[in-house]
Amino acid sequence: MRIIYLAVLVLLFLPVGVFGQQSRYSTTDKSAIKNYVLAGESIDEHLYEDAIAQLEKAISDDSKFVEAHALLADVLRLRRQNKAAIEHYLKVIALEPEHNRAIYLRVGEAEITDGQYIPAKQHLEKYITYPNLTAPNEAFARKLLRDCDFSIEALQHPVPFIPINMGPEINTQFDEYLPVATADESTLIFTRKINNNEDFYKSDKLAGKWKKSVYLSDAINTPTFNEGAQSISQDGKYLFFTGCNRPDGQGRCDIYIAQKKGEDWGKPFSLSSPLNTPGWEAQPSISADGRTIYFVSNRKGGYGGYDIWKSTLTDKGWGDPVNMGPNINTIYDEQSPFIHPDDSTFYFCSNGWPGMGNKDLFISRLAKDGKWQRPVNLGSPINSSGDENGLTLTANGAYAFFASDNLKGFGGYDIYTFELPLNLRPNIVTYVKGDIKDIKTKEPLEAIIEIIDLEKNMPVYQDYSSEDLGEFLATLATGKNYGLNISRQGYLFYSDNFSLIGHTPKIAYNISVLLSPIEVGGKVILKNIFFDTNKFDIKSESKAELQKLIEFLTLNPTVRIEISGYTDDIGNDQANQLLSENRAKSVYTYLSSSNINPARMVYKGYGKTEPIAPNTSDDNRAKNRRTEFKIIAK
Repeated sequence: MRIIYLAVLVLLFLPVGVFGQQSRYSTTDKSAIKNYVLAGESIDEHLYEDAIAQLEKAISDDSKFVEAHALLADVLRLRRQNKAAIEHYLKVIALEPEHNRAIYLRVGEAEITDGQYIPAKQHLEKYITYPNLTAPNEAFARKLLRDCDFSIEALQHPVPFIPINMGPEINTQFDEYLPVATADESTLIFTRKINNNEDFYKSDKLAGKWKKSVYLSDAINTPTFNEGAQSISQDGKYLFFTGCNRPDGQGRCDIYIAQKKGEDWGKPFSLSSPLNTPGWEAQPSISADGRTIYFVSNRKGGYGGYDIWKSTLTDKGWGDPVNMGPNINTIYDEQSPFIHPDDSTFYFCSNGWPGMGNKDLFISRLAKDGKWQRPVNLGSPINSSGDENGLTLTANGAYAFFASDNLKGFGGYDIYTFELPLNLRPNIVTYVKGDIKDIKTKEPLEAIIEIIDLEKNMPVYQDYSSEDLGEFLATLATGKNYGLNISRQGYLFYSDNFSLIGHTPKIAYNISVLLSPIEVGGKVILKNIFFDTNKFDIKSESKAELQKLIEFLTLNPTVRIEISGYTDDIGNDQANQLLSENRAKSVYTYLSSSNINPARMVYKGYGKTEPIAPNTSDDNRAKNRRTEFKIIAK
């Protein structure tokens, strides 16, 4: 949901008995006093517009009526009319500087909200000179002073910011906000609010342009409850979102998940306990590997009102949530988490860290020790004296999406995009997008997709390709080597790798994979088995691929294979022949030591023979230096 922060405003300037018998006012005008008393009665009934009119009449009767100016300022501020509130606060100070010391705190806070940082600092500095301030009020005043100092400096060093309205295809006269895009930027999902009901809409990109947005799905949207604050998996197949007051919920707001089924969506279900509680859980952001979810909650054990928490998926479901800690959360509110697909750059909004006033946007980066660093304010004019929240990024990190009602748009909150300054961008990522089909029928296949960090031998992505189209999409952070394995029962598996150390592909990887049924003569190139130059010791990065081969042989116990080694054409033919045979034997030995019956395997070296590419370039020679297996019996 779109959360707009409004501090509880205590009307501090009402003298005891003000709406009954009053022994002393700063005025003797009976009409002014009468209207002042009527305003108090209207406030008791929450009739704030009536109270404003009555206080204005009181001030019209006596322009020096200090109590009326003070009370009117409070009510105007409660109604978010800050400029008018400031005017009346300043009138109180001019008429009676020591009327109430709290007025300096209130006018300072209102001036920050209005972007008047220098006078705000002066009034707040005056406030903290008073003795015997309550600890919370003094702490709040000093927090506002830090906001002033930051803002004055930030305004002198603006960051590049050119927001672009996303146009009538996305925006309407209603409120649109909280946009999220798939990794390939083919789909944008956002929240639209019509008649106080929040629902999801989507727009697809065609030939580089966004199409007219449409209602997302009756399976997710409801006419009765609010749906919003969503996060979409990188491939667009899973939608995590906030649902409030639903009959299947545990609290006021809970986190739900829905899976895409063809062109529509399946029925959403709650993520349940321990992630959801009888409290308030909302605004999920899912990591690129789909195994960590970041969200906002007011559950016990936090640092302030709303904190950001995370939960990691285990074999038994979502684990116990963990607070993000004091480098993210403050005693105030943190919301709108967004974890970038690089899994090491985190964006959120906060009114606790030094900023321009109200909620600002921040960035935190994951340090080498695995801890999140203290956040950095995105700066002015990205942040302003108003509320900024709901920032999300494209997978390439170059552009951000956000919503605002401060810019000239189509009405209410509109969705905008802007190019993110270089120093505020995440690590570069790319993605691999593919489709999987049967090599004979060319029909799409649902298959297991697994991407491995080869250095850690750990999966960074595990999922199925879509049942209807056989498609998948996964993001890849730079600086690592990845192995890709695609498998389906009854088929030979597919192996590939992507090296992102020292360079970043200018375009994403797009692959079409044809899986072959298990038949005699079928071959698989094991692209993730590695050896040092002229050596046959298997490198540690090969373990994940070897494990995949072990699983294949275990699931197909009647299959017999030949393990085949090949080299390029550089060097002595006899040496190449021996090297290729020894490499094949190393794989044979590894499998034998892993409880695969040696009788099911043979190994053979082919040297430089049977190249799969002309030995005319380094890239082609690398392709020819390979290890394969082929089915010799089933």
